[in-house]
Amino acid sequence: MLKAFVRSAILFVVAGPFCSLVYAQTQPQTNSPAVAPVDGWTGQRVPQNQPAGPAPRHDIFGIWDPGQGGIQAMGAAAMPEDGKAEHKLPYTPAGLEALNLTKPSNGSRSVLPGDTNDPVVTCNAQGIPREDLYELRTTQILQTPASVMVLYEFGKVWRVIWTDGRDFPKNAAARWFGYSIGKWEDDYTFVVQTCCINDETWVDRAGRPHSPDLRVEERFHRVDANTLELTVTINDPKMYTKPWVALNKLPFKLQSWNFDVTEMLCSPLELAQYNRFIGNPASNKESK
Repeated sequence: MLKAFVRSAILFVVAGPFCSLVYAQTQPQTNSPAVAPVDGWTGQRVPQNQPAGPAPRHDIFGIWDPGQGGIQAMGAAAMPEDGKAEHKLPYTPAGLEALNLTKPSNGSRSVLPGDTNDPVVTCNAQGIPREDLYELRTTQILQTPASVMVLYEFGKVWRVIWTDGRDFPKNAAARWFGYSIGKWEDDYTFVVQTCCINDETWVDRAGRPHSPDLRVEERFHRVDANTLELTVTINDPKMYTKPWVALNKLPFKLQSWNFDVTEMLCSPLELAQYNRFIGNPASNKESK
């Protein structure tokens, strides 16, 4: 059993990002093809070989899959940290200072796995907006008369977006996933504003920082019965001189109602085993 774990860990170091090792992963079912309901509430459907029908009004209900576009290992998909000039963010001096304190294990500033200070590696919650900007997997959205609930595969976490007309609470304590309120901008665009986010989280996998003043805007646009697009904008005047788009119209495809959303959980036990046999020795500066 132990030998099998070590072999798997070594293979992972060669072939994939460090963080995913400590998450239990199961491949999505291949026998649950995407189906295009005409209406998320009634379940009326169209055959798969026909174009998707029109989007239902005020409806993002369903199980949605962004495919490989949701992984974003190099940082936010619209602004990856790849060293390109066009992806350089508009940092303030405080933002640059905070950026230099982060040590991501991916991207142009990457360090060895044992040297990273990525809070997610030690099983802290990703929080918002990072839940949208790293390992965004199959996502289930539920709607009630007072809220929209989003259930994420990665971390097996959920959040509530209030739609009952309330404003942000005064003097709200910081939360890992912030405090979210949403409204319909038009029949097919649901806009979410989130405040009060714990500043111990990173914006994305690349270690972009944020302050307690961060506001995140998410725009869920229902293109048709089978397609949902997500755009995420970061607004933090203490860290950045202007708002910037982190995710730009990432497409999700609607899955069948019986699609089994698997779990990806951070395991402290697996993390300890990795550090014992691979992570710490591999990054030990005194090793020969």
